[in-house]
Formats: sequence, structure tokens, C-alpha cells
Amino acid sequence: MQTSTPPASRLHAPRTSSVRRLCLALALSLASGAAMADLKVGVAMSQFDDTWLTYLREAMGAKAKSLPDGVSLQFEDARGDVVKQLSQVESFISQKVDAIIVNPVDTAATKRITDEATQAGIPLVYVNRSPDDPNQPKGVVVVASDDIKAGEMQAQYLADKMGGKGSVVILLGDLANNSTQNRTKGVKEVLAKYPGIKIDQEQTGIWLRQKGMDLVNDWITQGREFNAVLSNNDEMAIGAAMALKQAGVEKGKVLIGGVDGTPDGLNAVKKGDLAVSVYQDAKGQADASVEAAVKMAHKETVAPRLMVPYQLITADNADQFKH
Repeated sequence: MQTSTPPASRLHAPRTSSVRRLCLALALSLASGAAMADLKVGVAMSQFDDTWLTYLREAMGAKAKSLPDGVSLQFEDARGDVVKQLSQVESFISQKVDAIIVNPVDTAATKRITDEATQAGIPLVYVNRSPDDPNQPKGVVVVASDDIKAGEMQAQYLADKMGGKGSVVILLGDLANNSTQNRTKGVKEVLAKYPGIKIDQEQTGIWLRQKGMDLVNDWITQGREFNAVLSNNDEMAIGAAMALKQAGVEKGKVLIGGVDGTPDGLNAVKKGDLAVSVYQDAKGQADASVEAAVKMAHKETVAPRLMVPYQLITADNADQFKH
């Protein structure tokens, strides 16, 4: 009896089909693994057109690129609008991002952002500006610096330079921001120890150089005399220095203090336009916020509050600081 041999194509067909299925499964597995390794983090910034926040944003991007696992950041600009920022966070949630980082527009209006993120099970990190409510739920981390300390350091340095006597004015940041409230609180707690120092004026310059310049120019025009300007940030402090210069006031006669240690602020301290500033570490906050988001996305435990310390900047040590 003669046995017929099947065609070669039939002999190899099952094997070829099996190999193809194996290759396809392997390709899908690799693609899935790559997708899992690439974490997506939504970042809702209060605004892009802020000098210090620009350094924060750039440092966050650099940190994400430096991590061994793929981490992509999607930045959104709320332009100072609370409703817009909430909408951006809701969009991140609908996109099913792995974590969300928020630099809040209004520190008193974060509850809904917190509720929506936690209900969706998405890790949330607040950076730079702490929500007014210190009691945040599980799955929420705050990365910031102690603004009260910044105000205290600034005021103590200037009070010492004034010999505990004189008149001062205060340039306030955005009144909806608890950084403004806490920096000013720190300033006033120190000044309260010096009965010889009087606060003549305090008004908001909403963090802006031009507004700081306009306010100080108005006070000069009104004939007010003051020995120091305590500003909640460097930008308004630089504006104050410009107004005094335009009015013909000798550099250094009125002491000016800022906060942040931006490149312009550092340069102003070196030139003597500002007597002092307080360094707010943009890179430190950026690194900590991105690291926290990644760890939380990987289900790792992170402390609920990560505080990055402030440092005093004077002409003697200004060269050691940078963003």
C-alpha cells in the first residue's frame, strides 16, 4: 500500500500559523509594556506668564525627561481662571492620566479639584501653593515652601538693618493666594517685636513689577516717607526700586526686600537695588512634585507634605543661587 505524502505547504502551514500568532502576541505584549512604562501626568498651572512659575514649569519638564522610565507631562495654562483650571483637571481625568499636578489659581477653591481627582482614583499633587485646608485626603500630596518663614526672614533682615526704627510699606501679592497671606503674616509677626517700626501702607501689586512700580510711585507722589519696602516677591520689589530711582532717591537709602530669588531678583541684589531676597527653590519644588506624582502612580507611599526650605539671599551670597 502506497502512502501519499501531503504537499509541503500543508506540512508547514500549521507551524507557520503558530509562529505568526506567537509573533503577534509578543508584539502586542511589548506594545502594552511600553504603554505601561510611559506615565502620563497632567499639569494644571495657574498661569504661564509668571516669572517664577516659568522656572518651576521648565524644571518640572527637565525632571520628567531625566527619569529612567518614560514620563510625559501635559501642561495647561489656567490664565488665572478658577473655572478654567477645574475644566482642565476634569479633562485630565477623562483622559485617564496616571497622576495630576496642580499649581492652584485660588488656594481657597481647591476642594472640587481634590474631590474629583480622588473620586477618580487619580493621584493628585499640589505644587508651590498649598490648599487653604491643611487636611487633605489620602492620595493627595502637597509640595511647597513655608511662606511664613519667607516673610520672617525678609523682615528680620530689614529690621536689623533699620536698627529697629522707621517706617515701612508692604507690597502684597495676589490676595486670593495664601502665599500672600502667609508671607505678610511672617513679616508682621517680626515687625510686631519692634515698636519703633511702623507700617505706613500695604497694598496689592498682584505679583507684577509694573504694579509695584506704580504703587511706590503713588506713595512718593503723595509725599509719604518710608525707610523700607517689604515686597511679597522680587518682581514687585524690582518695580519699587525702579520707582525710587526715577524719583531720584539714592540707591540704598530706602531698603527693599523681595522673595523668590529669580534671576532678575538675584541680579538686583548683586547690584544693590534690593537689600535682600529670600530664595524659593523652583527646582527643588519641581523635582519633588514630579517624583511624588510618579511614586504615587506606581502605588508607592509618599509623605502628605513635602516642604522645600527657603534661604536668605544677600549681596554676600547671591552668586551661589540659581534656577
